[in-house]
Amino acid sequence: MNQRSLICPCLSGKPYANCCEPLHQANHGANTAESLMRSRYSAFCLGHANYLLTTLHPSKRRPDELKQIENTINTTAWLGLKILDHKQANDLAEVEFVAFYEDAPFVQLHERSRFTREAGQWFYHDGVFMPDIKLGRNEPCFCGSGTKFKHCHGS
Repeated sequence: MNQRSLICPCLSGKPYANCCEPLHQANHGANTAESLMRSRYSAFCLGHANYLLTTLHPSKRRPDELKQIENTINTTAWLGLKILDHKQANDLAEVEFVAFYEDAPFVQLHERSRFTREAGQWFYHDGVFMPDIKLGRNEPCFCGSGTKFKHCHGS
């Protein structure tokens, strides 16, 4: 099975080809900050470092930014994404999310991210780290397996 027919890593439930891939291939830009957030998460999962760099606001790019992004891609095994909140007003938006990654057994990256839209294009601007969320043992697992958390990553 090829990557295009797989469910998108952002866990939208859509095939990658109909979700984040068109953004990764620059076929069109993200319509919302949430779709940019999802596509950036998928880009980390799939190793699309240049996409991550171009969707980072230019004022936030450091000289070694691409190298830092590649290092994160090479050292992090992402497990799942949960969007908690999305607020958008004109050209400013915030997306609160939790991304889970592997680290004996997993770690949460809970962030409220800020996005700006300039000339019709959304950019990730920055974010504020937040405390871990409480995971219910009987909730579906964050990894998208379809099983309860307690039978998957909660065991």
